Amino acid sequence: MVVIRWVLGRIILLLNWVFTPRGIKRSATDQQAIDKQTATMALYQYEACPFCVKVRRSMKRNTLKIETRDAKRNETFKSELLEKGGKLKVPCLRIQENGEDRWMYESSEIISFLEQNVAQTA
Repeated sequence: MVVIRWVLGRIILLLNWVFTPRGIKRSATDQQAIDKQTATMALYQYEACPFCVKVRRSMKRNTLKIETRDAKRNETFKSELLEKGGKLKVPCLRIQENGEDRWMYESSEIISFLEQNVAQTA
């Protein structure tokens, strides 16, 4: 089973690389405003997770610069996700607002939030 997951993961990453979406072109001022808003966000993810790839593709398509944190390979990020987020589940978007963290776990919910509240703000 481990071998099958590894092979499928490599196929997902290869297809993602081959069919990488193009980002939106914005004015420098608009992009800076969006970058400022996304500076308070971090995506906890696994590199080959199909749902994580889905979220990263949406980020690329909308030209959103959000820090990605590999919770599989980095123990610090893994424990942070478990202790502060409450679940060891990816993808997970951490949003810092007014000194508090908000943790969002579902890929469709994350994409919807980013497209409605971040990508369209400029």
